[in-house]
Amino acid sequence: MGLHLICTLFTHPGDTIFVEEPTYFFALRIFADHDLRLIPIRTDENGLLIESLEEKLTGSRPKFLYITPTYQNPTGHTLPPERRRRLVSLSRQHDFLVVADEVYHFLSYSGQPPKPFAADTEAGNIISLGSFSNILAPGLRLGWMQANAEIIQRCVNSGLLDSGGGMNPFTSAIVCRVLETGGLEQNIAKLIAAYRTRIAIMDAALRQHLPGIKYTLPQGGYFFWIHLPNGINAGELQRRVEAFKVGFRPGALFSCQGGMQDYIRLSYVFYEPDELEQGVLRLKQSLDKME
Repeated sequence: MGLHLICTLFTHPGDTIFVEEPTYFFALRIFADHDLRLIPIRTDENGLLIESLEEKLTGSRPKFLYITPTYQNPTGHTLPPERRRRLVSLSRQHDFLVVADEVYHFLSYSGQPPKPFAADTEAGNIISLGSFSNILAPGLRLGWMQANAEIIQRCVNSGLLDSGGGMNPFTSAIVCRVLETGGLEQNIAKLIAAYRTRIAIMDAALRQHLPGIKYTLPQGGYFFWIHLPNGINAGELQRRVEAFKVGFRPGALFSCQGGMQDYIRLSYVFYEPDELEQGVLRLKQSLDKME
């Protein structure tokens, strides 16, 4: 909803925005709803490539760049400090917003994550988005926005928020009480402990049953981003795995240009350890049928 609000207030149909390649697939759907023109920015194992951004800026002026800088969805990569500084500098120089979707920020399994993107800058062009859905309960459908006072006031004064007194006042009051009593910190600690275990189990299962695939061990967030071997098409594999009652998100879903055909995204947060092991084994059986 925060992303939808930003698109409503800061863009018009036909405007250009930049997105990471790959990026969050529901964000792509929201941008399509607003009839925005998308230009992909390449990424590597450290996130968004500043050189690719600079190249695209020579020919286009985006209204904003949408980025998941910490434990990116789907890759799990985190943008390092030097790239963050260069990105902020470019956003000021070329006058575009940076919309940082940081819903996985608190789910760090290997030390402290970077500060929220909007924390250390008073520039009027940085917006950070967070969500209680990922750290408290998905059904809450409640999040927050961090930005300078001018941007926040513009959002608060929008017709949608002003007419209802906020996005979700009743749930907001409940979550406020959870925050005041320390319940959120307790829940995050519980999630981190559980997800660390599940990462280790899925990692061991992948190395045992699928030694030909490539991935980076997640340091935070929800997902394994898997590069399939031998040019296997994820769309074709998805049709085959239905018979084995196993599922994943194909890589093309996360591409605004139809790429990532040989990638898949696997989630470890919803399933118990024995289910994760069984899921990897069924995925192996599906891949074996394609050889």
